[in-house]
Amino acid sequence: MAVCARLCGVGPARGCRRRGAAREQRRGGAGDSEPDTDTDPEEAGGGGAAEDEEAAERIEGGRPAPHPAEAGPAGRTPLSLLELPPELLVQIFGSLPGTDLPSLARVCTTFRRILRTDTIWRRRCREEYGVCENLRKLEITGVSCRDVYAKLLHRYRHILGLWQPDIGPYGGLLNVVVDGLFIIGWMYLPPHDPHVDDPMRFKPLFRIHLMERKCATVECMYGHKGPHNGHIQIVKKDEFSTKCNQTDHHRMSGGRQEEFRTWLREEWGRTLEDIFHEHMQELILMKFIYTSQYDNCLTYRRIYLPPSSPDDLIKPGLFKGTYGSHGLEIVMLSFHGKKAKGTKITGDPNIPAGQQTVEIDLAHPLQLPDIENLRDFSELSRIVLEVQEQVRREEQEQEHRQEEEDCSQQAASQPAAKPLGEEGAEGEETAAGAEGTTQDKAPASQPFVLPMGVISRNEDYPRTCRICFYGTGLIAGHGFTSPERTPGVFVLFDDDRFGFIWLELKSFSLYSRIKVSFQNAEAPSREAFDEMLKNIQSLAT
Repeated sequence: MAVCARLCGVGPARGCRRRGAAREQRRGGAGDSEPDTDTDPEEAGGGGAAEDEEAAERIEGGRPAPHPAEAGPAGRTPLSLLELPPELLVQIFGSLPGTDLPSLARVCTTFRRILRTDTIWRRRCREEYGVCENLRKLEITGVSCRDVYAKLLHRYRHILGLWQPDIGPYGGLLNVVVDGLFIIGWMYLPPHDPHVDDPMRFKPLFRIHLMERKCATVECMYGHKGPHNGHIQIVKKDEFSTKCNQTDHHRMSGGRQEEFRTWLREEWGRTLEDIFHEHMQELILMKFIYTSQYDNCLTYRRIYLPPSSPDDLIKPGLFKGTYGSHGLEIVMLSFHGKKAKGTKITGDPNIPAGQQTVEIDLAHPLQLPDIENLRDFSELSRIVLEVQEQVRREEQEQEHRQEEEDCSQQAASQPAAKPLGEEGAEGEETAAGAEGTTQDKAPASQPFVLPMGVISRNEDYPRTCRICFYGTGLIAGHGFTSPERTPGVFVLFDDDRFGFIWLELKSFSLYSRIKVSFQNAEAPSREAFDEMLKNIQSLAT
């Protein structure tokens, strides 16, 4: 702002305020250089209607008449921004971030008047929030582009992005986006079980729009009776809550039975009579009863997409996977050095949302037997259990080396030339190098078939794979009781699909990438992403 003050002649670089005022008075523009102190984005360029019309006529209408304080002597290069033509100032101000414009409006009333120009705010709406609608239509409703920016887009900017609703063990995936002149919260749902390769489904939960100049309107979209009155409270930057003020719009005339049947068709794509498995019926009914309690008020916590690295096995991201009677669930695959983790974004009563469902040990690739021996479950189990024992020994050796290193550091008066910790690091590098060598030597594809006795919800899984790794999967009883990690096989099929064989359960989960371009979902840093994973796991626990 000090720079702007000097440029327009009101700062110390152009003399004292009295001399500046006298100079402007001689030039006929004393009143236009008084500083303004308003910092609210909604007030940037604010003023009366008559002043707005006058400014619009002068700035936007044809060839503007030069303002006395803005016109420099003929043939002289302008020494102040105030000497530039207004239409040029509109272009300059329109290229600045909208959050900087309130400070600019404080410099002088000339800047403040120019900032009433809707062209500036129309550009900020388009460049910062992707609003490509014909914003001139807003003139019919009396809403300006500055109103849209300040009272809708800027005010609710903190809720844009990906969120996980707090619905007990079930979780969810909410994407809040700018859609035209609306901000809409879309709940993303996996396709109907077991069609894991089908695209995601989505439905609106709420929307925010500007109907008049006073404030934005929040509407709940839940139910089957159309939009109705709602409320949004931004608790903090990474958390907000929604509340429905007219829950009667969620009810159906046929009562709970009609609501359940409608929910079942939307959630599972079938009727209860089509589901013959009694345990699956119980799980479905339990989910309906539980989630129905959250139809009037929900809290959301921000989640980030995992950061990627050129060394990653495949591109990290969100996947949909099969989980037996629980149906399809959403999992986030992320890479952490020699480990890859699959974290549940949606969950179930056994393994709730937020828990780490699978962990892949990228330092221990598995060489599968030939296709005939692969059909033998006992042969696959033997290979996996041998690697499990190897991993256990390596962890013990690593712990032993760490204990020796701690003891040596306490006893030695001088640091050793080559501590054991460095040898361990070299060992890690060697392991990583061996991993890379194994991947380089692995064929582009190899035949794959599930062993006899392994259950799969989707029989249409790929029959070739790139590479397999040792991994562990999290299993637990109902209510997340007695959780334990059991050995398994991570199978990479291609860039968008992988699978996991759960040895303990004799079951197979197939995962397929969610191919949706989510905006405002990138983590600001690796540390922020790791902290997010830790937080959602602690909440699930």
